Amino acid sequence: MKVQMTENLRIDLEAEMWECRKCDTPLVSARENYKRGLLVYDRDPREIHAPIIDPEKYDYTFSPDPEWIHILEYCCPNCGTQMEVEYLPPGHPPVHDMQIDIDALKAQWAEREELAEPVLGPKGRVV
Repeated sequence: MKVQMTENLRIDLEAEMWECRKCDTPLVSARENYKRGLLVYDRDPREIHAPIIDPEKYDYTFSPDPEWIHILEYCCPNCGTQMEVEYLPPGHPPVHDMQIDIDALKAQWAEREELAEPVLGPKGRVV
C-alpha cells in the first residue's frame, strides 16, 4: 500500500520507503528524514531575492545576506521534481519536518483502500 504524504511524496508501507510520486523512484527509508534521499541545491538567496536598491551604493539592499541565510532546494534524484525548499542559516542541518510513526500508519491503513489520486477539496486543492 502506498500512502500519499504531500503533493510529490508518498510512503510505500510494504517497503517502508519514501517515494517520488512523479516517477515512482524509491528515495530513502520511511523511518528517516525524506530529505536524505533527495538532491540538494544550495542557492544564493540573491538569485531569488534581487537587491531592491543599488548594492554599489548601499551595504543593505533588502536582499538576504548569504552569510546569514541559504536557500536549500530539495529535488528527486531521478526526475528533478522539487519536493521542498528551506531557508536556513549556513551550517544548519536540514529540518526534519515530517516524522511518521510507520507502525501506526500501517495499522491505520490496514483496513483502507489505497487512494490512486489525492482527495481534492474546494477549488480543486489537495486536502
